Amino acid sequence: MMSYQDQMRGIALDLEEILNLDELEAKVYLNLLRVGPITASALAKELEIDRARMYRTVDRLVSRNIISITLSSPKLCIAVEPQDAIKIALRKKEDEVNRIKKDGDAIIEKINNEITTKQDRNAPTFRVVQGRGNIYADIAQLIENSVGIVYISTTLEDISRMYHSAIPEKITISEKKGGKVRLLVEIDDPKLISFVKRFNASETKICKLPSKGRIVVQKDKQMIMSDLTASSKASPNSESDFSLCTNSSEMVSNIHSLCSLLWETAQPLMTLDVKNYIEKN
Repeated sequence: MMSYQDQMRGIALDLEEILNLDELEAKVYLNLLRVGPITASALAKELEIDRARMYRTVDRLVSRNIISITLSSPKLCIAVEPQDAIKIALRKKEDEVNRIKKDGDAIIEKINNEITTKQDRNAPTFRVVQGRGNIYADIAQLIENSVGIVYISTTLEDISRMYHSAIPEKITISEKKGGKVRLLVEIDDPKLISFVKRFNASETKICKLPSKGRIVVQKDKQMIMSDLTASSKASPNSESDFSLCTNSSEMVSNIHSLCSLLWETAQPLMTLDVKNYIEKN
């Protein structure tokens, strides 16, 4: 059974993705739900956070209708009910989707009418993508278009966040076309195994990863790689997450070979005694 701390950690990770919060914002919101109305100063003390940083965090949450401030003196912070916070996030996403649907076709038509593209689509390309949401969108597209094997090698926290993106749905689409997604992940606590299982990769193996980065690669096609995922303590902000995307045959081949080697030496999740594996490693 998960400890209370592990459960809170899981809820915080879910909130970060669903409500598009950073680590501190999710922690502030959960603590407000737990303790009830409280001043920003007292909350900063409880969470051992610098008061100026807490005030900035509260201001951001207020502007997004996640928390509200009383008119009393002193002013108290009050968390919006979870169901209302989810409705707000959903409404924003729906508005964004409707705007893209409305304007997208018209923009494409204007481009096709006014611009004649002359591009060499066989040339190797490189681009840097910023922001976790943009990176996850690229990963989802790579998987959706795949009919072969795609390797994903990343941290447990990253997998927990991917669960709330379109990636699990795209895995199902790829599998229907004959594709597979092989997940390589490092686990240091057997209580967190449920976070890996719910991701629903085609196959999952546990191993010691060479870095805390993120690797997504399909043989002879494309690679998406981050040196350090934004889920780490060194980079908690989703906008600080950067990835290199390339179709360079040499780079893709080298990274695919690395993932294939890791896969051959890793332990299958379904047959692994995770607790004993962690103790030995």
